[in-house]
Amino acid sequence: MSPVRTKGKQNDEYLGERHVYEPHRAGLPPVIPYFKELWRRRSFAFELARTQMHAANTDTFFGQAWLVINPLLLAGVYFLLVMVIGGHSGSTEAAKAFFALLTSGLFLFNFITGSMQNGATSLTQGGRLILNTPFPKMLLTVSTTYLAFRRYLPTLVVYFVIHVVMGLRFTWNMLWMIPILILAAMTGLGLANIFATLQVYFRDTASFLPYFIRIWLYLSPILWTVEQLEQREANGSRLAGVLLELAPANPIFGLLAAQGEILNEGVAPNPKLLLIALAWAVGALVVGSMLLMSREREFAVRL
Repeated sequence: MSPVRTKGKQNDEYLGERHVYEPHRAGLPPVIPYFKELWRRRSFAFELARTQMHAANTDTFFGQAWLVINPLLLAGVYFLLVMVIGGHSGSTEAAKAFFALLTSGLFLFNFITGSMQNGATSLTQGGRLILNTPFPKMLLTVSTTYLAFRRYLPTLVVYFVIHVVMGLRFTWNMLWMIPILILAAMTGLGLANIFATLQVYFRDTASFLPYFIRIWLYLSPILWTVEQLEQREANGSRLAGVLLELAPANPIFGLLAAQGEILNEGVAPNPKLLLIALAWAVGALVVGSMLLMSREREFAVRL
């Protein structure tokens, strides 16, 4: 739904402007002007993310410490379940490498899902702003993605400490983490756009997400690796074979598997994994952006 300005006259005197809302017409706005305006107002998204961090006390020392402590505690719990209670019989070096893989995977997973989960409620929580200010609504999801990245940065420092303590190598191949993080941000923003739009129409979407995210965690190569599944498949496990076949359907499979090769094995990622990650990142971003842009003129009425 889009506002149209009209002028009224009485006795040849200007009475002022009125906003007349026309029925919504589905369709994309002019794409190039839209993204130019989005880029011009990027400082608004960054400032909004900063104020949200301040409101949540995550710009303080203890706030940032909790951003690290929480996934570390989860990593400790999952490590206990998989390696100790699960009866893993590997060497001490294998256990150290798995803990590093677990923490790095959880950190990246939280970056993507944090962008998605906060983005899902960004439009409904910004209802007053949407009603009173004309701007590209994607700025709100861009802000949550930037916020998730800001929260991810302290975990990078902690991971590199873990990397050193666990005795893993530093190689030039670790520079591959730069495109991995770019693809992760693209995936997170695309998913945020999709779920933010769904939340406007179906208000229980955000309530459903925590359960979806927990299941998604178990289906992602964080608590397990591709090599483990291949070994189990070779030993006759049909379930492992099915999981391997379905793994590329996971939007973050390529990202997490490639990160594991970069950080834990110190090698360049498999090109196939990068292509899977690139396809999902571009696909999620394009579909999510088109969906949000095509419906945003109706948000003022829905909110």
